[in-house]
Amino acid sequence: MGNQVEKLTHLNYAEVPTSDPNGFEPDDNGPRIGVSYIFSNDDDDQDENLDRFSSEKNMVNHEEKPFDPGDQLECSIFYREECVYETNTGAETHSAESLLNKCRPGDLLEFVNTGQYPHWAVYVGDFQVVHLHRAEIKNNFLTDVSQGKKGRIVNGLYRYCALPPEVIVRNALDHVGSRDRELYWRNSECFAAWCRFGKREFKIGGEIRIGKQPYRLKLLFSEKKNHVLEFQSLEDVIMEKRRNDQIGKDAAMQELANHLNTTNEIKEDHFAN
Repeated sequence: MGNQVEKLTHLNYAEVPTSDPNGFEPDDNGPRIGVSYIFSNDDDDQDENLDRFSSEKNMVNHEEKPFDPGDQLECSIFYREECVYETNTGAETHSAESLLNKCRPGDLLEFVNTGQYPHWAVYVGDFQVVHLHRAEIKNNFLTDVSQGKKGRIVNGLYRYCALPPEVIVRNALDHVGSRDRELYWRNSECFAAWCRFGKREFKIGGEIRIGKQPYRLKLLFSEKKNHVLEFQSLEDVIMEKRRNDQIGKDAAMQELANHLNTTNEIKEDHFAN
């Protein structure tokens, strides 16, 4: 396989192993196999016409409005039994001007708005960030990149060991100007996280898919309602996590319930025939 990008497709609903028509399970139950319902590139970060990034587009449209922390879906990512990512739903957001007073070179920043994909960037000093935007890695002023959105420092979301600040900054700056087929990252989050942690798992084709699903995405809808999906690569998990960030907690919960109800109906029809 090498670095060849594997096309992402939907499983037939009848092939999805699931048993709970309500789509939820208590916290103490084991994980279930799941699928990512729609894999799509971030509209804000990639050129939809690039052949090797082509995939089904997300059809959900949201009116732009300020970020609502209550609409954020809490989640965790596990690699086998190790938690490698956990959402910090209580993290305070700041205006771009206020954020400048808190940043240090090598920090990861996330700009958020309800109904949009979160946009990640690496702070490199002198009021500037490096980020992946529309199939190009750019170096811009933080205030320009924010586009009026609030932001926050997200160094601690991924539980990997960070590289030294000077290495993180060099990783980012070395790729400024890279575009189109020179890119090795599917979205702004993957690029920024790679700069900070240097792990190949954030790159396109960084992990060979051999049928195993060592990654689990745990979606926490409430204290008693959660759902677990399994994936072959960290790249796949991040894409699904970001899609849920874009559509919001309520929409993600309704979509999951509809999907599992449909799956249950198809199974019942199959046995009836």
